[in-house]
Amino acid sequence: MKKVKYYYDSENLAYRKIVTKKRKRFGYIALFLLSSGLFGVLGFVVLLNTPFFETPKDRLQAREIENLKLRYSILNKKMDQIDEVLQHVEERDNNLYRVYFNTSAIPEEQRKAGFGGVNRYKDLEGYNNSELVMSTTKRVDVLSKQLAIQSKSLDEILKLAKEKEKLLSAIPAIQPIKNEQLNQMASGFGYRSDPFTKVRKFHAGMDFSAKTGTPIYATGDGVVDRADNTASGYGNHIVIRHGFGYETLYGHLSKYKVRAGQRVKRGDVIGYVGSTGRSEAPHLHYEVHKNGEVVNPLNFYYGNISAAEFVAISKLANQENQSLD
Repeated sequence: MKKVKYYYDSENLAYRKIVTKKRKRFGYIALFLLSSGLFGVLGFVVLLNTPFFETPKDRLQAREIENLKLRYSILNKKMDQIDEVLQHVEERDNNLYRVYFNTSAIPEEQRKAGFGGVNRYKDLEGYNNSELVMSTTKRVDVLSKQLAIQSKSLDEILKLAKEKEKLLSAIPAIQPIKNEQLNQMASGFGYRSDPFTKVRKFHAGMDFSAKTGTPIYATGDGVVDRADNTASGYGNHIVIRHGFGYETLYGHLSKYKVRAGQRVKRGDVIGYVGSTGRSEAPHLHYEVHKNGEVVNPLNFYYGNISAAEFVAISKLANQENQSLD
């Protein structure tokens, strides 16, 4: 039963029934429906933005995002591997290829330089995973630049190789005595005990102990500058000028097989082991000079010995023992 409402009429001193006009009643109903609709829409929007309500489309997008994150992670691991390999190539380029061809190394700051100027990654900002995408893109750009620099460097090395065949032949790249004819590698480059005074002094070459008469080989192409015994301490000795700043000396020979002014090739027999001059026992004293300064001959034995032989010789050469001259 519908409730009937009354109001008190003070003029007529009587209670009268409240009658609601139809227009006003419809207004109330419309206002109620409108507010209910707005509240429903607001509630639906809030619900959509909570983790408690996911549409199939939302779940699909979430899976795609996780899949992209996984792909970026795999890509970064691959770039780690590429970066490691590239570092080894760069190291060989600077410390082997460029040294081999007597050219300057590429500075590290040039290889690792970034990109100046405007922000190249501005279009990638403002997204949920912007940091991941930007860092990966930057790594790709840096690696691409490093690869471009390395590729250009190798092109330069190839050009040097084609243009400097004479340099390759001139570098003193083999041992002056064959391994099978060696008694031992007696003393290396550096400070050693003098066999006569027992005082520690700088030994400017390497001593190869071998029988008297063992053949001695030219370690690179060049011209014999001298073959005599006029230099103090070396006894009968040979000096070969190879060009490109390289020069080798062979001391304490028993006899010569070349003369001054003669052109020789790498591997030619130039003399024989002896013990002339300031020498304690039959051996070859061998020196390498580059641009007027003595350098360690051990750095040049890559032409006729294996890696295992090099390691063995290196261990012996680095022992601080007594030299033979």
